[in-house]
Amino acid sequence: MCHHCVIEGVKKDMLSRRAFFRGTVAAAGAAALGAAAAPQPLFAQQSMPTKAEDLTHELYDKFPTYFGAQQLFYDQKFNHAQHTFNLFELRLNEHTGTHIDAPLHFTADGKSVAELPVEDLVAPLVVVDIRSKASENADAQLTPDDLKAWTDANGDIPEGAIVAMLSGWGDHVATDKFRNVGDDGKTMHFPGFHVEAAQALMEQSSVKAIAVDTLSLDFGMSPDFIVHNTWLPSGRYGIEGIANLDTLPASGATIVVGAPKIRGGTGGPARIFAMV
Repeated sequence: MCHHCVIEGVKKDMLSRRAFFRGTVAAAGAAALGAAAAPQPLFAQQSMPTKAEDLTHELYDKFPTYFGAQQLFYDQKFNHAQHTFNLFELRLNEHTGTHIDAPLHFTADGKSVAELPVEDLVAPLVVVDIRSKASENADAQLTPDDLKAWTDANGDIPEGAIVAMLSGWGDHVATDKFRNVGDDGKTMHFPGFHVEAAQALMEQSSVKAIAVDTLSLDFGMSPDFIVHNTWLPSGRYGIEGIANLDTLPASGATIVVGAPKIRGGTGGPARIFAMV
């Protein structure tokens, strides 16, 4: 074999080896980067869900509100008899019915409801059942002990979860007990999150939101909205007035939150459902 042919053969072999190692390193780097940036899982199910459950109360003009007054008003601008179509203009409070509390609700410049990342609106759902103590004490709160009881029974809270309180208060939504005003005529009595439970969940930084089946993240007789003032400024959001949690397992469901995309909104009514 000629000297020139040997040199050319060595060059080709070296170039081939360099290309191989460059490709290997690039692939390894891409894999490492992909692992570092791996998104949190959105779905709790390992297999396809087989049903959907509605977690939204039907909103109407007399729906019970935190402040007691009507917060939804209809004004019919067109009707079918005259115009061949119906159209209502609505006036409503953002925090009416099954609704979202955006960080902006209790901060000067937090995220509005429109700015909530869409990936935060789909999540594994954790249902913490405190119905037993809520039935005995309307002022019951979801505490760190309740969270520990849940993890003892179900394992760790999933990454990127939404944690919901099931107090059974949704059963009272059509009655005065939903607000449950006391003898003083102003103090309400219904369950909510304890601030220490909110703080414990904040330490698990991936939890996206907390939800309650009552009128407020704070229990009814709270004097200072301490849970609101702790949870929402952390950049997370809340859900109030969620329905039908009793139809779901403690773990394994995926929640989908249809948050309204209203610029500058501090919250808003939402259509929420779970896939099981």
